[in-house]
Amino acid sequence: MPSYPFLKGHGTENDFVLLPDHDGSIHGPLTEDRVRALCDRRAGIGGDGVLRVIRTDVLASTYGDDAEWFMDYRNADGSIAEMCGNGIRVFARHLVDAGLADPALPIPIATRSGLLHVTVAGEAITADLGAPKLLGSSVVSVGDWSWSARHVDMGNPHAVAFVDSLDRHGPVGALLDEPGYDHEVYPQGVNVEFVTRVAERHVAMRVHERGSGETRSCGTGAGAVMVAAAAADAAPRDTPYTVDVPGGRLTVIWTAEDRVLLAGPAVIVAEGSTDL
Repeated sequence: MPSYPFLKGHGTENDFVLLPDHDGSIHGPLTEDRVRALCDRRAGIGGDGVLRVIRTDVLASTYGDDAEWFMDYRNADGSIAEMCGNGIRVFARHLVDAGLADPALPIPIATRSGLLHVTVAGEAITADLGAPKLLGSSVVSVGDWSWSARHVDMGNPHAVAFVDSLDRHGPVGALLDEPGYDHEVYPQGVNVEFVTRVAERHVAMRVHERGSGETRSCGTGAGAVMVAAAAADAAPRDTPYTVDVPGGRLTVIWTAEDRVLLAGPAVIVAEGSTDL
């Protein structure tokens, strides 16, 4: 296979391989094997997923005419995902850095969960993740431990469980294996967030992402955690929450207009070419 360009970026250390296939002319099919090879941290470039950056008109208007760009996101195991909150912020950072989007205006980006907008203000990048769906309760487990979890739909499924400790030597463990969950509640799998309280309107989380395993951060997961915490706290809308993740810190607001806004850093750290 001939070589083709790639970028490497991350949002609070949730890292991605970006494929700038703007006109759909550079890359062949994104097979599961190819995505796994790109995301392999020892034999490939390494990442929690792959972001293909492509214009919507190349896709025969499958995703509508309201955005120039489509975020084609794949998990590290090659599976297709609806959305990625940190990924869309890294995606926007690439568009601005490459002169493909005006940072003075909200950037519309088409995703499999709908049209979303990202705002770039210097180093801070805010993604409007849309309206959350706060659903019922379920149960998640690690080994012999189990916890009640709140089902939150952020365009992709999340199970949010409040625990006493995130210690890797405690019940939550190393999260090397997929946590147990009810497959009837989550037929397409689920992202599981384990959460502790730090202070008022301040939480910390660890996450096992569907298709990727434990990651250093999850943007839609931080949104789901904030929504579950705000609901439990009966917090008024427009109340900012701080969400600490292993890779840094995010700020999340559930607005009076029923939108979840995720703010934090996103950077491009490398570029090159590959024939993977």
